Amino acid sequence: MAPHAVTSSTSVQSGRLIADLTAIVGAENVLHDRQERLVYECDGFTINRNIPDAVVFPTGTDHVVEIVKLCNRLDVPFVPRGAGTSLAGGTLAVGGGVMICLTRMKQILEINVRDRYAIVEPGVVNVWLTRALAGRGFHYAPDPSSQTACTIGGNVATNSGGPHTLKYGVTVNHVRGVRLVLPDGSVVDVGGITPDPPGYDLAGLVVGSEGTFGVVTQVTVGLTRDPEAGRTLLGVFDTVEAATEAVSGIIAAGIVPAALEMLDNLMIQAVEQAFGFGFPTEAGAVLIIEVDGIDAGLDAEARAIAAIVEGRGGRVERSLAWRTRKEPEYVAIWKSRKSAFGAIGRLSPTFCTQDGVVPRTRLPDILRFIQDVSRRHDIRIANVFHAGDGNIHPILLFDETDPGQVGRVLLASHEILEECIRLGGSVTGEHGIGVEKMALMPRLFSPEDLAAMVAIRDSLNPDGRCSPSKLLPTGGHCIERAAPGRRSPA
Repeated sequence: MAPHAVTSSTSVQSGRLIADLTAIVGAENVLHDRQERLVYECDGFTINRNIPDAVVFPTGTDHVVEIVKLCNRLDVPFVPRGAGTSLAGGTLAVGGGVMICLTRMKQILEINVRDRYAIVEPGVVNVWLTRALAGRGFHYAPDPSSQTACTIGGNVATNSGGPHTLKYGVTVNHVRGVRLVLPDGSVVDVGGITPDPPGYDLAGLVVGSEGTFGVVTQVTVGLTRDPEAGRTLLGVFDTVEAATEAVSGIIAAGIVPAALEMLDNLMIQAVEQAFGFGFPTEAGAVLIIEVDGIDAGLDAEARAIAAIVEGRGGRVERSLAWRTRKEPEYVAIWKSRKSAFGAIGRLSPTFCTQDGVVPRTRLPDILRFIQDVSRRHDIRIANVFHAGDGNIHPILLFDETDPGQVGRVLLASHEILEECIRLGGSVTGEHGIGVEKMALMPRLFSPEDLAAMVAIRDSLNPDGRCSPSKLLPTGGHCIERAAPGRRSPA
């Protein structure tokens, strides 16, 4: 398999590219000054950085088509980007070239509550759609923690999740169709308004492809009816292990919460200092447990959860009943949880958020391993994650100006993700592979699996010009033979 090593051409330096981009979108939609481009050297994964040669802001599909065709003519790599909240380097401009920033394509084009869909441009911020639906009895279910900043186009790229996707599903479960500008500049519409159309699920193929198949310029999403009511409980535990046992107990009892989130002690302290919700700072861990649905059965479900919490040595510190998600205490508890990553700034100047997945029953094992990694590498690690589906988010705290700390963080991150694989899990639940985790792909997939993925990518992106050196371990990352314990075809 040929490596996809694409480098920026000398035409970038000559200024021809900037002039041609300006002719397409106007000078106000092109950044070429180095200080302006510096802002786009990385996304939320700050360890790898590279400044793009130009940043361009299209305002429609036609612009994207012309930009892509221009990059092809000049043999310049290009990468789409949304709000830059991605956490695995998925929008890194490897090899320089053109960054196609989609944040000015931000229109909600259509809302149809009768047929339960909306059509949006990729730069629409996730929470804007739910706000636009307020009072209509529907919402857009995928709710990443960065919901107030991340864009739906970015969510499509990485198949984002969020606290409430335990019950309602991740992004791919809510995308009906996409409009895609392919790497050759042609435009295709896959999927559509109708749920589950016959034939291949091509929209599902695009979701999670991390920009390696082209540039998404329009997304058709399904809408979810608002629940009639809900109950939210705060379970408090002396240890992380007890909290994870309660998670398994809740699911084993046949209860599927709308959300089941865990914060450990270090994370509790940061969030409480920032927001003052009333989290018990002496606790080893807390669980935020939410159930929703028809009001009549929710009290019984909440009592059953409380009994499970107490049976695992915990206590229910606080519970609240709600009929709308606008009630002040409900808003406060979820603001605290979803802003947890921002609160980390109180603990460390820099952090790296990991995104592994393990079976729920192995949560105690992986958290013990993380504690051991923290001790061995002398790195503080805070934990806040989607406990209900085993999607962990250990947050490694470090100072990026200290090369020694950076090296230890990278080694610790690799060890944690290797352990997730060993426990039967995955290296990502919603953040994607990007540039950060490519070397681990051969540990997760067999050579045959990877070859099939490469073949699909190369059929759509044969020159590797679109989002080069992302997701799949080509070039510097060999596709090695599967070792015992790796996934292989049956």
